[in-house]
Amino acid sequence: MLKKFKVILIFAFSLSLIFSANYAYSQHGEDNHGENGDEKKFNPGEMIMGHIGDEYGWHIMTIGEKHITISLPIIVYSKHSGLSVFMSSKFHHGHSSYKGFRIAEGEDNPNKGKVVELVAEEEVRPYDISITKNTLSLFISIIIILWIFISVAKEYQRREGQAPKGLQSFLEPLILFVRDDIAKPAIGKKKYIKYTPFLLSVFFFILLNNLLGLVPFFPGGANLTGNIAVTMVLAMFTFVITTINGNRNYWKHIFNTPGVPWWLKLPVPLMPLIEFMSIFIKPFVLMIRLFANITAGHIVALGFFSLIFIFGEMGGVGAGIGGGVFSVVFTIFLTFLELLVALIQAYVFTLLSALYLGMATEEHH
Repeated sequence: MLKKFKVILIFAFSLSLIFSANYAYSQHGEDNHGENGDEKKFNPGEMIMGHIGDEYGWHIMTIGEKHITISLPIIVYSKHSGLSVFMSSKFHHGHSSYKGFRIAEGEDNPNKGKVVELVAEEEVRPYDISITKNTLSLFISIIIILWIFISVAKEYQRREGQAPKGLQSFLEPLILFVRDDIAKPAIGKKKYIKYTPFLLSVFFFILLNNLLGLVPFFPGGANLTGNIAVTMVLAMFTFVITTINGNRNYWKHIFNTPGVPWWLKLPVPLMPLIEFMSIFIKPFVLMIRLFANITAGHIVALGFFSLIFIFGEMGGVGAGIGGGVFSVVFTIFLTFLELLVALIQAYVFTLLSALYLGMATEEHH
């Protein structure tokens, strides 16, 4: 069994490296000629930002000069054209416009990479609710989570009182870990059951998308938890639930903190102001922590991978091969490190959310 696992692991990493190389090459080779016909140099910044950013299509691989991409729906509304719905393939990888719409270009363009409408030779940003790569990845992760937990729930009903089996035995330690080691100690034995479903949802959503982000081929490769809009929504869930369920004791500690000298409350409400600001600082920290750690991990790993092409351009084939060996070794090491980070970040976000809920629902002693 262990030998089979090792073979599968080696095969998975080899496949990942092949697809990663293919992706990096496609980013370099999709438009690798300048205005004078000269071959462009490899731009690691462009490749890295293209990977961690969002886009209107999902690039799968490049075979020769052919780019295999999943075309996604563009859904925009403007005052001039009304509602427009079409597929992103109409843009031909950003090189063409369609019905007056195009993908903005230019380093100094604030709308770079976004759909804009040309009105009187000026770019106007329409209302954009398109299905992007991150949006599709979100739908995929939701479907996977629903499938996993509905299947496990049915298995519990079917095999009630029996030892867990298969996927059920894999998930049960994680579920018990969130319940017994995060929710119960942080919130308390009386109230933890009420908030455990939310904490489980957050934990497995973040963990699954962190892991999918490490897979460089479809349906992985999207940097969903490295998108600050996604982490903001997750933090807002914690903020809203904490605020709504905050009891009298919680608000008393914010506006009239016990044990604090009166001169820190009157005439200038210094401590109440600091405590009130902390209500918004806590979800902000949740948002930034997850976004920054996941994005930084992708940037570092792709930075090492870019050394293959940088050394190749600087010193030819020999330097490219030497740099390639070095880059692949460090990329594998960082991939294992990111596997650990994926679990740690899901744990930290869930733990902090549980602590905030525990502070909001704690009774006066």
